[in-house]
Parts: sequence; structure tokens; C-alpha cells
Amino acid sequence: MSELRAFSAPGKALLAGGYLVLDTKYEAFVVGLSARMHAVAHPYGSLQGSDKFEVRVKSKQFKDGEWLYHISPKTGFIPVSIGGSKNPFIEKVIANVFSYFKPNMDDYCNRNLFVIDIFSDDAYHSQEDSVTEHRGNRRLSFHSHRIEEVPKTGLGSSAGLVTVLTTALASFFVSDLENNVDKYREVIHNLSQVAHCQAQGKIGSGFDVAAAAYGSIRYRRFPPALISNLPDIGSATYGSKLAHLVDEEDWNITIKSNHLPSGLTLWMGDIKNGSETVKLVQKVKNWYDSHMPESLKIYTELDHANSRFMDGLSKLDRLHETHDDYSDQIFESLERNDCTCQKYPEITEVRDAVATIRRSFRKITKESGADIEPPVQTAYWMIARP
Repeated sequence: MSELRAFSAPGKALLAGGYLVLDTKYEAFVVGLSARMHAVAHPYGSLQGSDKFEVRVKSKQFKDGEWLYHISPKTGFIPVSIGGSKNPFIEKVIANVFSYFKPNMDDYCNRNLFVIDIFSDDAYHSQEDSVTEHRGNRRLSFHSHRIEEVPKTGLGSSAGLVTVLTTALASFFVSDLENNVDKYREVIHNLSQVAHCQAQGKIGSGFDVAAAAYGSIRYRRFPPALISNLPDIGSATYGSKLAHLVDEEDWNITIKSNHLPSGLTLWMGDIKNGSETVKLVQKVKNWYDSHMPESLKIYTELDHANSRFMDGLSKLDRLHETHDDYSDQIFESLERNDCTCQKYPEITEVRDAVATIRRSFRKITKESGADIEPPVQTAYWMIARP
């Protein structure tokens, strides 16, 4: 491969299905954002006389943003950091991509150096102590601190990094991948889910990786045991077990393309403050376990409301395609703060679903102590309403 190859993946916002998305029973709606993570794979390089692969991942947007790893088939493709700088997400991507493709050193003796540049749009990180530059139609921020020291905005930077790096690294083993991404999208998604969970040290719901791989989707998670049952990286059976999981195992997952209705835009803002998701999730879990069967009833009501919300958005999108005055009706309804829209009841369906979702989360907030929608947020919402 003698040319640069560029790939990108979108950020995410979980619009419906919060907390429930952790359970395999429930679906969620994840929106792919315009903010994107980018990777540029360089042409093959050569390390003469070396019996190892070398992967160099660079991110010029951060201080000390370069990570070097040596990988050898003799040691089970376990990445060895060179120079002391480590990144668990990069490391797990390298381990899984190499373990899956199992490259033979003899086939790559004159092309065993892989160089990949990583870029992230400025929305992924706080803009403090940074300089913003325009590269084409993208805005990139260059920070004076190391990547782990720069606050993130919660748009899925680690999932985006893992997914786009998996794709770029796979392009060294799959010819013309940049023109056949759809053919390999499921493989990229599955490898990315494995690497992301391993790097985090826990098996999350995976909606962020799924959105990075597929964009805006209706999503139901995979069973955690799929990944937790894998042997240790570098073990004699890891490569074969990983390949079976990626290529043959039924993930029992739902990934359906779904998007916001045409004419509607989701805006995200950095308020330089956020919740600690892990602590909130634990509080909600403790509440759920200790308040059965009432908690199950609330979850069921939430799930039904989430489904009505997602179905309503799909109906609104179809209306946009068939009714010329659809957008005017929506905006007039919003400006009047109408609770109903006589001509298009689908608007009312979405409003009612959101009201039910918020009511359920306020109840969970009160009973669990997890600030999902605390009173101060409700009060602010009432002030902000037109």
C-alpha cells in the first residue's frame, strides 16, 4: 500500500434508554454526532533486520502524543511498549487486531512498520489551554497537556479512538479496506467492542462503540459473557477464540439504523461539569435491586415510553418525506408550547413519551439518590421553556 488511507468515526449521544441500556432486555436510541474521530494510516514502512512488527500511533494534538509498540507472533502478539508511554486503548486494539489477523512475519519482513496518525474534532475535549486550528472543514484543538490530563466532554472519545484505530490498523491486513468498510463493518465493530471492554477493565453496554461503528442506531446490548469468557490475551487459544467470537458467534445484539427526523438538530454543549457515571449507575442498580417489584414496574414503563419515543421519531421522519407542511407544524407547535397537534398526532406521541420518561427518572432520582433529573434541573427546565 503506497497511499495514505483515512477513516473516521462519529461521537455519540444516548437520547433514549439511559440506564436500561445496561440490560440485554431493553433497547436504546443512540445518535451519531457530527463530531468525529479520525485516523490516517501511512504507507507501509520497514524495520530492516527486525523479527517484530512496530506500530506507531501519533496524536499531535496532545503533549507527548506518541505511542510505540513492538509485536511478535512468538509472544502471542502481546504489544510491548517502547519508550515508556502507554495507552490501554491503543494497546488493546493492537493486541486484538494482530491476534485476529495473525500476520506471518515472513509475509511482512519488508513492510513491518505501521504508522497511524489520530485526530479528534475539538468537541471531544475541553478547550481550555488549547489552540484551535482549522484543517479543511474540521476544527482541531491542540492542547498543552498530555491526553489523559485534558478533560473530556463525554461524546465517546475512547470508543471513537478504539473504533477508528481498529479500522486503520486492519487496513494494513485487508487490501482496499477504505473502499470496502461496509463489508468489514461487523468485524470492526466486534473487535472494537472487545478491545474497548478490555481497556476499560469492565464490560459496558457497548452503545458508544456501536454508534462509532454504525452511526445513529436503535441498540440492544450483547450478553457480557461473550467477552468475559475470552481467555487471556497472548494465551495459546486466544486468537482462535477471538476469531470464533468475531466471525461465528451469535452476539444476540440489536443494531438498527435510526436517526433524528429531518429538520431536527441535536445540539450538545460543554458545561465544564458532569456526573460520575459509574457512581450513578451503582446507585440506580442498588435502588433497582432493593425496590423490586416496584422498580421493575418503573423500568417497564420507561421501556415502553422509550419505544414510543423512538417509534414517534421514525414516524416524524416519514412525515417529512410525504408532507410539505410537516416542519411548519412542528415549529408552530413548539412556539405555542402546545400539548397537542391536531393534524399530526405523532408530535403529541413524542411529547407524551418524553414526559413519561422524565417523570420516571424523577421518581428514580428521588428514591435512589442518583441525580438523573434532580429538582434543580427540573426548575431550570421550567424556566427555560418558552
